[in-house]
Amino acid sequence: MGALVTIQGTATPLVDEELEQKQERLFTHLKRLGRVIVAYSGGTDSAYLAWAAHQTLGDEAVAITADSASIPASHKRAAEDFAAVSGFRHEYISTHEFENPDYVKNDKNRCFHCKDELFTRLQKYAAQSGHQHIVYGVNLDDLSDYRPGQQAAKLHDVEAPLADARLSKAEIRELSRRAGLSIWDRPAS
Repeated sequence: MGALVTIQGTATPLVDEELEQKQERLFTHLKRLGRVIVAYSGGTDSAYLAWAAHQTLGDEAVAITADSASIPASHKRAAEDFAAVSGFRHEYISTHEFENPDYVKNDKNRCFHCKDELFTRLQKYAAQSGHQHIVYGVNLDDLSDYRPGQQAAKLHDVEAPLADARLSKAEIRELSRRAGLSIWDRPAS
């Protein structure tokens, strides 16, 4: 049995072995998917997912960031910098959520419309590039929150490998730290 480690934000200490098994489940899941597009905001979760996809799939994985007026240039630069340091393929795709009056209303479903636009664009990219799956960085903790973007993901058959591997945000931060990735202080993705 592995040593006990305490991960900030968890109620009980985790055994190293359990955490390693969850990461291995993630890697196995990504390998099964084959060519993937990672919806990559540059936040903690999507950054770790992009790194994991690159570790398991190499250039068969591409991290794509929305090129949108709703995303600050500083966030785009941070996403680019992390991708460059981590060595994974990174591209941009133009999104036009501001053309949708439902997004501009800025109501509680704004996230749905933003993700719907992103996933629509990513599906078109996938069809042209031969990528079989789109994945995004929803984790286990996110499943208990009200997140309209998750409905958009279901609508577009976008997968959530971090949640499927039963990884919490705290565990993702710990695995990121262990991998030498300096992403645990980034905004949520």
